[in-house]
Amino acid sequence: MSYLQGVYWDLDGTIANTELEAHLPAFNRSFEVLGIDWYWDENTYIDLLKINGGKNRIAFFAKQKNQNFTKELISKIHLEKQKHYLSLLKDGAVTLKVGVKRLVNELKLREVRQFVVTSSSRIQVTLLINLLFGDKNPFEFFISSEDVDLHKPHPLPYLKAIALSGIKTSNSIVFEDSIPGVKSSLSAKVPTICVRSNIPTYFDKDLPLKCLVNSLGDDKKNTKIITGPVLNGKYINYEYLVKFLNNC
Repeated sequence: MSYLQGVYWDLDGTIANTELEAHLPAFNRSFEVLGIDWYWDENTYIDLLKINGGKNRIAFFAKQKNQNFTKELISKIHLEKQKHYLSLLKDGAVTLKVGVKRLVNELKLREVRQFVVTSSSRIQVTLLINLLFGDKNPFEFFISSEDVDLHKPHPLPYLKAIALSGIKTSNSIVFEDSIPGVKSSLSAKVPTICVRSNIPTYFDKDLPLKCLVNSLGDDKKNTKIITGPVLNGKYINYEYLVKFLNNC
């Protein structure tokens, strides 16, 4: 029987819904400030989320518009966007998703080690975790965009996290919400539970996803298992995670 030692959390869309709440308005504010005649509505941005990483999205969109943006300009836009994103976080634009705090605290009591693996920058993840968890940060370390040369969907972020933690993949679980994230964790051979975000995502049937849920759940909003082991209680808890791990 496998037992649970480590949980690796994605950040955006998994711990908190941030894309439409903070990232998107921050991009649009940066375009306005820098005099760039762009405006991304929700549908445009959701489509751009297929491209992982803010700088990559800017470059991709510029190419679509047949605009020749230099690396320097892309970096300038991204830096401006980061300022607005941090301001939105400080103004309370982002909150924890349903069930996250409950499960994080339960895992901590069970002495399960927890980590964050994200494509966000270190400054963004540090501020967001501090705002959401205060001085009770349960995470041992973060793997951010600056910590790896290759980002999700490449397995390197999770491979590095596993190597740093020293925990076997057979004793680990990843929480993800996106196709790039799931591809990254599964390529690293880590058992993965996908928790839907507020971004519409259609998972390819060829993607070997063994557990997909609508939320982690709490007493007010029960978890719905879309794919995965039967849930005996109201929400995802330690016992369910161990059950899932032993079904992988």
